[in-house]
Amino acid sequence: MLRSTVGTRMDRHAATRRLKHLAATAGVRMPRMHPHMLRHTFVTTMLDAGVSLRDVQIAARHADPRTTMRYDRAGNNLDRHPTYILAAYMASGT
Repeated sequence: MLRSTVGTRMDRHAATRRLKHLAATAGVRMPRMHPHMLRHTFVTTMLDAGVSLRDVQIAARHADPRTTMRYDRAGNNLDRHPTYILAAYMASGT
């Protein structure tokens, strides 16, 4: 996904340097800026937006859904619990 100036794939160290440079240019100041933060943001944002765990797992290329579930900040949100979703569906009369 990330290419160097000569078109070859960046290693993780080059990607970290590039990200830190871009963040500094944009005025973003974080003590531990690293490329995995982008991946984490990608996964957590999809989960927060209501994308299904299975679809997020596929997009993130996680082999095990438990890996994807670790990113779910709203995992304890009762509004998303299957029992409450079923109860709301049944109460709507549809």
